Order: sequence, then C-alpha cells, then structure tokens
Amino acid sequence: MKKKINIYFVVIAVIAILASVVLSNLVSYTLLQKEVYDDLSACAYALAATDSFDNPDNITYHQKSGTYRITLVDKEGKVRYDSSVDITKMDSHLDRDEISSARSKGTGQAIRHSDTLKRDNYYFALLLDNGCVLRVAKEASSIANIFISSIPYLAAIIILLMLASVIFSHILTRSIVYPIEQMAENINYIDTSDVYRELRPFVQMIKEQHENIIKNADMRQEFSANVSHELKTPLTAISGYAEIIENGMATEKDTIRFAGEIHQNANRLLGLINDTIRLSELDVSSMEVQREPLDLYALAEGCVNTLEVKADKMNVSLQIVGEKCMINANKEMMYELIYNLCDNAIRYNNKDGRVMVLIGENQDGNKYVEVKDTGIGIPKEHQERIFERFYRVDKSRSKETGGTGLGLAIVKHIVAQNHAILRLESEEGRGTTIVVTFPLDMKIEEYDQ
Repeated sequence: MKKKINIYFVVIAVIAILASVVLSNLVSYTLLQKEVYDDLSACAYALAATDSFDNPDNITYHQKSGTYRITLVDKEGKVRYDSSVDITKMDSHLDRDEISSARSKGTGQAIRHSDTLKRDNYYFALLLDNGCVLRVAKEASSIANIFISSIPYLAAIIILLMLASVIFSHILTRSIVYPIEQMAENINYIDTSDVYRELRPFVQMIKEQHENIIKNADMRQEFSANVSHELKTPLTAISGYAEIIENGMATEKDTIRFAGEIHQNANRLLGLINDTIRLSELDVSSMEVQREPLDLYALAEGCVNTLEVKADKMNVSLQIVGEKCMINANKEMMYELIYNLCDNAIRYNNKDGRVMVLIGENQDGNKYVEVKDTGIGIPKEHQERIFERFYRVDKSRSKETGGTGLGLAIVKHIVAQNHAILRLESEEGRGTTIVVTFPLDMKIEEYDQ
C-alpha cells in the first residue's frame, strides 16, 4: 500500500508540475504577444505623428535600424513603401487581414506567415488621415528565441521540482501510513493508537471484529474442551463396565446391571453427539432456512405425546393448552425448540410436579409458545448464563437425568435465527416459565387445508 500511495503522489506531482509549466508558458506567451502588439502599436502611432507618411509620393522616413519592418499601403492596396523589401516586387496588400481591419476599424493586427519574407511576422496596421495604411511588423522568430533560450532553465526547474516531489511524496506517504501501521501492530490497543479522525469508525469496526474473532475463538476452544470432557465421562463408564464383563469379574446379576449402565451411557453419548452436530449446523449463519406453513399447536402436541412416557417415569404431569396457531417457519427447528423446552422442564422438575405448554396469540397479534413448570427453578445469579453451552446449575442432577447441557443452547440459536424474542422468568424452588414470541412476518393469516 505504501508503494502504491507513493507512486500516486509522484504521478500527481509530475502531472501538476508539467501542467503548471505548460500553463505558465501559455500565459507568458500570451502576455508577450500583447507586449509585442503594444510595442508595434506605439511604434506605428509614433511614426504617424512624424508626418513622414502624409504624402505617399514623397515619403521622408528613413529607417535607422532593422528592428521593425515599416510598410505603407495606399487606398488601392498598392505598397508605396517597405523598409525591408523592394516594392516593385510586391503585389496588392488590400486582402491582408491587418490592412482590411485597419480600413474598417482604424487599426488591425495579425500574426501570419509572410509570403514575401518567407517567415512568420507580427503585424500592426494603422489607418492614416490620408487614407493610406501604415503597417509595422516584427519577426515572430525573435519571440520564439526567447522561449528557446529559456528551455534549459525550465528543464532544470522541472527536474528539481520532480526530485523534490519524489522526496516529499516519500515523506508524506510515511506520515500518512504510519498511524495505520501503528494501529495494525497494536491491534489490542487500537483505542489508544494515534489514528485519523476519519478512520475512527473504521478503527472501531476493526476492533469489534477483532474482539468478536477472539471471543469466538475462545468460545470454540472452550466448547471443544467441554465436548471432550463430556464425551470422556460416558466413554470411561462404558469402557469400565465392558472391561469388568470381559474379564468375567461380574456375576449374572451384575452383568445385567452393567449392560443397563452401558446402554444408558451410550444413549447419553449419542444424545451429546447429536446435539453437538445440531449446534454446529445452527452456527452456520449462511444456512438457508426452509420455511413452510405449520400449526404450532399440532407440533407441540406431538412433542407432548413423545415425552409423556418420560414424564410419567419421573412422576411429572404434562399438559398442553391452546388452539390451532399457524406460523410460517421451519418445522424441524420449531419441533426442536418445543421439545427441548419441554424436556428441560420435565428433567428439572420435582416429584409430582407439573409442566404446562401453552400455545396462542398475544394482544399484539404475535404467536407464542410458553412452557411453565413447577420445578426446582433457577437462581437469579445463574439466569443470564443458563443458555450457554454445557452450563448447568446443578451438575449432579443434570448427569443423573442424562442431560447433555446443550438443549437450551440449541433453543437460543433457533430463537436468534428466527428473530424471535425469548423471555425467562424463574424463582428458585417455585418453577420456571420460558416464553418464545415469534415476529409478525412469521404469521399466516389464511391457511388452506
């Protein structure tokens, strides 16, 4: 980047220098032309004032030097006097631009190639009182010589300016890029870096992205460590029980019990793997969610029917209340959402406890799923972290009931991907209520059965 900026500065400087030289020469040439014409005009008026050209037949003027070419043209366009050329060899000058202009306006001027002298000349013509035109001319080559003689000086100036531009471009580039380089080298202290005010929003965005990257990396590292730890526990149990059976150290009764433990830990292991895979899928934000019209009540009813056996086993009553409630959503996600909320409510309930699933529409027209339980509740200090992966309030109870610690993390991801709102109310020892409210754009006004 530094090299590119430096090149751009040098190119801009070179273009500016060349443009300045060209423009200044054009201005100088224009001013010099005006000065030449003013000089010729002054000379013409001075000659007219001498009365030397009042009588074309008897011209009394005699040029002392050859700086100017003096010509007198009569009314018919015939040259009556020329200080540089034999007038007998000259044709009519009536059609010359400066002569025509002088006859019509009193004065005329032109720069053109002289057919008589075979070189470029500046001309100024003045109409005299006797009707003749007095013309004063000067060679254009004399002006060109001035510019030619200045070329070495101009070239030297251009070279010096270009060298200066290269040096200053390098210095300026370094001064511009330095704060950015400092920012890049001290990304962790980006707020204290001396950066340009215009770059502050960009710097803030980089800082947030950097922090998010670090946070995500830490979360992934922590997640990997937690997964390894969670997998190790059931695998160790399975390996231990299998080894005892293999070595013939278990009685027939113990073998049946160990087989049950192996089966239970294998199920826990399978659930953990399935939940981990599902979380990884939900982590892919670019994943396209396939939506379809579905009835939340029918879906919740299916979850309740599936979990009834588990609820009965844990002496928990499971009930659903509501009516047909249509939304436009992903069926698999909605099933996982309701299933995990109900499964959690059963798992952390008390003996003879209750779980109530409510499906409906609130006053704002938003559809919602509410899961209430009379379980152990969640202490205030744990409520903010309950949706984190592998976070458990009561670790011993979670392992005892076979929980993976990922159910509510999956719920959180599904809620976020559907732009829904999740509300948690819980009191330790008195139960928990979780409400998920869906946005209006997921609502189905009419549903064709």
